[in-house]
Amino acid sequence: MSLSAGLFITFEGIDGAGKSTHIASIARAFEATGRRVVLTREPGGTPLAEKLRGLVLNDPMDPLCESLLVFAARRDHLAQVIEPALADGAVVLCDRFTDATFAYQGHGRGFDLRVLEQLEAWVQRDAHGNLRQPDLTVWFDLPAAVAAERLASARVPDRFESQPQAFFQRVASGYAARAAQAPQRFARIDADQPRDAVAEAVRRAFAQRGWLPSS
Repeated sequence: MSLSAGLFITFEGIDGAGKSTHIASIARAFEATGRRVVLTREPGGTPLAEKLRGLVLNDPMDPLCESLLVFAARRDHLAQVIEPALADGAVVLCDRFTDATFAYQGHGRGFDLRVLEQLEAWVQRDAHGNLRQPDLTVWFDLPAAVAAERLASARVPDRFESQPQAFFQRVASGYAARAAQAPQRFARIDADQPRDAVAEAVRRAFAQRGWLPSS
């Protein structure tokens, strides 16, 4: 891939895995190389998608409604932010994307994975008819029990963060299943280690692809 081409990079993991901590440092690293960086998140990233995020995180609803709202937010996010930025050659760093939907709604909630696959195919087609997927997904893999300990001392939990440990175990298995389906796209990070070690593993994943210097 040309270094001048846009890059779409997503950061994934169960709540408490610490992924958000490392996104800003990777953004600074890319900016230091002269790249324009767009930091964004899902659900969210646009005014409409942020409104839908509020509903998804706080209002009771069934898994189908939840999934439809997430994909509606994603469609607007792709059209308004992600695709234009990539076309302009930017590096898009996104806190969660479709892998989270399969992990949370699919495996966590037990929603039909085939329906999610159909929604993915409808929503993520670009202007050329290609299915938009990340160039790299950085997956912060953390045992659910450790995540629960971290969340216990965090802010007031939202509707997902307040789920029992068994829910997060299912979510973690969902991420593992997605990674097994597309191993070339995923960089698994052992998130159950000191922050500096996690940061080094993240940086190494980018250096191995030639996108950032090794140190």
